[in-house]
Amino acid sequence: MKKIKSPQELEIFRREIVSKRDPHKPCIAICAGTGCLALQSDKIIDSFKEEIQKQGLQEKVDLRETGCPGFCEKGPIVVIYPEEITYLRVKMEDVSEIIAKSVTGQEIIERLVYADPASGNKVIKDSEITFYKKQKRFLIGNNILIDPRNIEDYFALNGYSALSKVLFQMSPEKVIEEIIKSKLRGRGGGGFPTGWKWDATRKAVGNPKYVICNADEGDPGAFMDRALLEGNPHSVLEGMIIGAYAIGSEHGYIYVRNEYPLAVENATIAIEKARELGLLGEKILGSSFSFDIKINRGGGAFVCGESSALFASIEGRPGEPRAKYVHATDRGLYDKPTNLNNVETWANVPLIINKGADWYQSIGTENSKGTKIFSLVGKINNTGLVEVPMGITLREIVFEIGGGIPKGRKFKAVQTGGPSGGCIPEQFLDMPVDFDELSKIGSMMGSGGMIVMDDRNCVVDVAKYFLNFLEEESCGKCTPCREGVLQMRLILDRITEGNGKEEDLDTLEWMGRAIIDGSLCALGGSAPNPVLSTIRYFREEYEAHIKDKKCPAGVCKALINYSIDAEACTGCGVCARICPTKAATGEKKQVHAIDLEKCIKCGACFESCKLDAIKVA
Repeated sequence: MKKIKSPQELEIFRREIVSKRDPHKPCIAICAGTGCLALQSDKIIDSFKEEIQKQGLQEKVDLRETGCPGFCEKGPIVVIYPEEITYLRVKMEDVSEIIAKSVTGQEIIERLVYADPASGNKVIKDSEITFYKKQKRFLIGNNILIDPRNIEDYFALNGYSALSKVLFQMSPEKVIEEIIKSKLRGRGGGGFPTGWKWDATRKAVGNPKYVICNADEGDPGAFMDRALLEGNPHSVLEGMIIGAYAIGSEHGYIYVRNEYPLAVENATIAIEKARELGLLGEKILGSSFSFDIKINRGGGAFVCGESSALFASIEGRPGEPRAKYVHATDRGLYDKPTNLNNVETWANVPLIINKGADWYQSIGTENSKGTKIFSLVGKINNTGLVEVPMGITLREIVFEIGGGIPKGRKFKAVQTGGPSGGCIPEQFLDMPVDFDELSKIGSMMGSGGMIVMDDRNCVVDVAKYFLNFLEEESCGKCTPCREGVLQMRLILDRITEGNGKEEDLDTLEWMGRAIIDGSLCALGGSAPNPVLSTIRYFREEYEAHIKDKKCPAGVCKALINYSIDAEACTGCGVCARICPTKAATGEKKQVHAIDLEKCIKCGACFESCKLDAIKVA
């Protein structure tokens, strides 16, 4: 490929790509994101390649290895174009049948398509699947259309047209005005207005200026940034280049966590291809603007997602935060003006430039515009990535998109905002989801993690889990976080072991407020949120642990005992076969029993009994 040296050459290149593509030619798109690769989609891809070659279809059928389309619960996912036939949970043994019936033939394989849970009707196109119906997939919707290692796929979807527009039709000031007008807020957790941050960095005294993409996504259960960077890296690069032009930066970094090897690999290839075409480097597209991007792998610490700790890590120092009275826009990386946004924020930028700030403002609530990607996990039927308009309710996300709670269990809470977020109870299910509303009830948007809990989740245990995580991830620089989180966790240990005191709740609340007020960075400043929100909304559950020495959810081992209901037990023997210590015993078709001296309270019998004969007391 030769370098593109003008906007005219860019459009000629795009038209050449589109003209070479036959819209009627069959194309098999297969998810090759991390989630589907874990389900052996790489072997399915190899099987498709072998079958296509075996039947001599190389010139008649295209094969596209794509990023994650979001419906992780049903992976591996295969979509056949142009009919848009969506097949779910595809296995290697399905490959030859798919080629024969749905690629070279006109037949639908019904066992592989989505069945609507309400009506039982078979659904062929992904746009008709319940999981997708209420979503607005402006960002992740293109994942299934793009091979992230093929820049031509991005060009075919009008890629880099926003960059061409800003370089040759807009001044840097005009670009910033458009981003401010759009009311785009940072998707990394803080929700700070993106345009104002760009403006402050541009006006700051000092050079060089730096532009950084924060892809150090460390929240348990969160994988939004990973999916975008793996599946559509050029959307992130294009957003960064536009931001750099607006700010006046020539140097950019993508700081990505080391546990994301596929994201690193795909982003590296994307940077090389963009550089080869003249979209990165000296005099981009023949303009006077120069900018390049390097990838920096994270140090493996959760705290490095915090801006100043991230800067320290790039500089080769320990990832420790500094006081926030020094703004990154004035003195960030190497003490120079720096603009930091996360993956999702950068990916929104080309969309805003192409469609306009007015269009973007039409989506969402008054102070939270556009869409937000959430990773929907936990006790939910449809796990995966959901991209929804700001202002949608939690009920719509959990019960309509997510399909509700498995096995008909009762919804208990949803934890938003990662380990520093809060647990939101049922009474707020009809609350609109945006930055401000979540903050009002003691939670936060965060980067977009959303963990659903049912009545078998113990909120005290959940709060203890997140404190354990944050205790381990604390850099230890400031006393409130280093010592305070530890002491809160020790109190929760006592409560879950049956040694809690009534005054512990007042102590936890006092300590939580002190840690929030005294911590150096946002990790410590938000660490008490899971504890404070669960005490606020589930105080009776804490009191049951302390006063009654019972765990209502049947989770805390020191406070529970398992028994078998004689009337419900049929003697099927499942509990006896699965018990690791042989505590569950009984004759076939006779009522079984549990030896409490042998029982280690692992819960295996409880989870495996389909008759609900195992009781927790």
